[in-house]
Amino acid sequence: MKKRLLSGMLAGLMMLSMVACGSGADTEQAVADSASADTEATSTESDVDYIKNKGTLIVGITDFAPMDYKDDNGEWIGYDADLARAVADSLGVDVEFVEIDWDNKILELQNKSIDVVWNGMTLTPEVTNAMECTKPYLNNAQVVVVSNDKAAEITSVEAAADLSFAVESGSAGEAAAEENGFNYVAVKTQADAVMEVSAGTSDACIIDLLMAGAMVGEGTSYDNLTHTVELTTEEYGIGCRKDSDLAAYINDELKALYDAGTMEEIANKYGVQDAIVTL
Repeated sequence: MKKRLLSGMLAGLMMLSMVACGSGADTEQAVADSASADTEATSTESDVDYIKNKGTLIVGITDFAPMDYKDDNGEWIGYDADLARAVADSLGVDVEFVEIDWDNKILELQNKSIDVVWNGMTLTPEVTNAMECTKPYLNNAQVVVVSNDKAAEITSVEAAADLSFAVESGSAGEAAAEENGFNYVAVKTQADAVMEVSAGTSDACIIDLLMAGAMVGEGTSYDNLTHTVELTTEEYGIGCRKDSDLAAYINDELKALYDAGTMEEIANKYGVQDAIVTL
């Protein structure tokens, strides 16, 4: 009798164990299915609607004249800043400019700390693979900046080979330095790179041609510096989260601004009219 009772109890426990295991597996599968559904929903969520609902377009930038920089009142201005404001207006939202570490721009987008990278960003393979980018809207180049007394000597890549360079970390300028085998130090911004040359702590720097036009030479704060060798030619684009519908929206708005002549008007204001891409 005791043996039969014990056998019955063991059988019952085994059945309960099987039910529990099955229930756990079902629960685990349900959780996985839910997570998958959440991921799919997130990837297909409209960024345009998200921005409209929160009422602010958050633009990731660095201090980079003539694209994004502050005026005497501390307000962000520049070719990119003005275009970003125009797009924010079309969305019916406010615009907020946030200075970011350029090396972390992709992470900032993914974390939704910012909605867009709009800062004279070169369309490199790294950028286009990690972001949903707009069509090119400006042409640019990476150039060598040196002091005026060195300019006559630095007329080729070979002539620049023995110089010490400063470049912005994570920038197209750093990529150009690596590609040409230059000796360089990475600094936080392109403006810092120019300061290195002015201070004499670096022989040269590599920055965007558009920035060089605004920052160095006669009539600028660095009239003792000039740009010489063009190392690369490139295109600027605007970066959004991967698969975001915001990139297509910006493309449409920029085309409208181009057709209306507004883009050229803004470009003339900041001296970048010769770099505009036909849209």
